[in-house]
Amino acid sequence: MNALIDHWQAWLGEIQGPNGHWRLFLMVFPYFLLLEVPLNLLVLLGTLRWFARERSAVEQRTPWYPRVSCIITCYSEGRDVELTLRSLVEQTYPGMLEIIPIIDGASGNPRTTAAVRAFRASHKLPANRVIRPLAKWQRGGRVSSLNAGLAYSSGEILINVDGDTSFDNDMVGHLVRHFADPKVPAVAGSLRVRNAGQSLVARIQALEYLLSIHMSKIGLAEWNLVNNVSGAFGAFRRSFLVQIGGWDTHTAEDLDLTLRIKSYFRRYRLRIPFEPRAIGHTDAPATWRGFLQQRLRWDGDLFFVYARKHRHAFNPALVGWPNFLMLLVSGLFFQLVLPLIILGYSLVGLAVLPFTAFVFFSLLIYGLYLGMSALLYLGMLLMVSERPRQDLRLVWILPLYPLAMYALRCWSVFALLNELLRRGHEESSMAPWWVLKRANRF
Repeated sequence: MNALIDHWQAWLGEIQGPNGHWRLFLMVFPYFLLLEVPLNLLVLLGTLRWFARERSAVEQRTPWYPRVSCIITCYSEGRDVELTLRSLVEQTYPGMLEIIPIIDGASGNPRTTAAVRAFRASHKLPANRVIRPLAKWQRGGRVSSLNAGLAYSSGEILINVDGDTSFDNDMVGHLVRHFADPKVPAVAGSLRVRNAGQSLVARIQALEYLLSIHMSKIGLAEWNLVNNVSGAFGAFRRSFLVQIGGWDTHTAEDLDLTLRIKSYFRRYRLRIPFEPRAIGHTDAPATWRGFLQQRLRWDGDLFFVYARKHRHAFNPALVGWPNFLMLLVSGLFFQLVLPLIILGYSLVGLAVLPFTAFVFFSLLIYGLYLGMSALLYLGMLLMVSERPRQDLRLVWILPLYPLAMYALRCWSVFALLNELLRRGHEESSMAPWWVLKRANRF
């Protein structure tokens, strides 16, 4: 034991020695932690507030059951779309539910078209369920499908979903109840990874979805700071969507629409709730290559939306001071600046610090991130999770989680440079090249 203590003292002495390595470290200290720690505490406090309110709340049933239209964007899902259709048909929502699968590029996508037709022909639906397929024979992209659904649908509330996403059967009812408040133009639903057992990278994403969507959005929604209504699963008031012109061309249409909605926050005192009991299940990329390609598009889109298309959104006169500060911290700093700082910090530390010092400080930072992730994970299990046994199976991923998030931050630098230098959003698979080329350039 004494030998171990002597070893650590010698190591610390080397770090603090005459070469001033400790002072050098303070010069390049990861001060971004001073923002990350408070943000995580904000999430935990919001989650605790939500949990306390839910525990003491008395369930209130409302007789308000508006007509709901579910717009399913389909492209190359094949027979997987049947699971999406079935999970919507089996919803317990007592009101009218209009299900609209929109097949983009139907002429070149016969498997998905045939699957939708076969499902409609083989299922006898109750009186309050209707399936109205729409085949777009020429491909126009995701935004084109969403706007076609907006024009084709008749529901007071619209729910947009991906063709490879299934849902718990009480999803619609949980989402719709929020729209009884006229100040709610949109509601964010929660997503889980349904193929978590397929690979290690799928399990890492399953944990990421639990912490960054299922947990974080609960906490942020308590302060009306939801950062995004997912394009794979979100609900909107039809009249508001029509008022602002529906979805817009380009990529990252979900963040684009969320920021456009938030530009009305200050004037109309709006809010975007998050409904953790409205659960969608989606397939995440099961290979590292597919995972990195997805994040290349996502992170590049963030730069395009925040730095090019919606720079005007960083205005407290539009979004209000709380959302303005959150956009600066979580949008501009965490998404665009922090990856550059982390990569630069790592390279500087590796270049100027002795190897033992670099390892020591790396372990300290890793320990801090692991502690924050463990605290969020514990809070999720105790206060949020509706499937605690299933979520507990991911506990062994927790030590790998900070390393994976660090690698993603470094990968974000490449994505940002790809967008900055090559306008990578114009190479998106979400729409044909000719649609993106004809869109307004920002």
